[in-house]
Amino acid sequence: MNADAMLTGLIAQAAGKGADLVTLRALVEEASEAGTARALARVGLTDAKAGEDVGELRALLGAWREAKKSARAALVGWLVRLMLAGLVMGLVVTVGLKGVLAE
Repeated sequence: MNADAMLTGLIAQAAGKGADLVTLRALVEEASEAGTARALARVGLTDAKAGEDVGELRALLGAWREAKKSARAALVGWLVRLMLAGLVMGLVVTVGLKGVLAE
C-alpha cells in the first residue's frame, strides 16, 4: 500500500469517526509543512540564501561530473596510445629480427 492510499484511508477513517474532512486535510497539510521545515533545518537549508546554496551545489555537482567524464576520456586516450605504441614496438622488433636473421 503506497503512502497516498494509506493517508486517504486514515482520513476516511477519521472522517467516519466525526472529524470533518476540511479539518483533516488542514491537519495533514500542517503536518507536512512541519515535517518539511524540520527536514530542511536538519540539512541547514532554512536561511534566506538556501535557494542560492542549492543552485551552487547543483553547479558544483555538474562540474564534478564533467571533470570525471574528462578524466575518464583522458585515461582511455592514454591507454589506447600505450597499446598502439606497444603494437608498433612489437612490429618493429618482429620485422627488425627477421631483417637481422635474413642477413
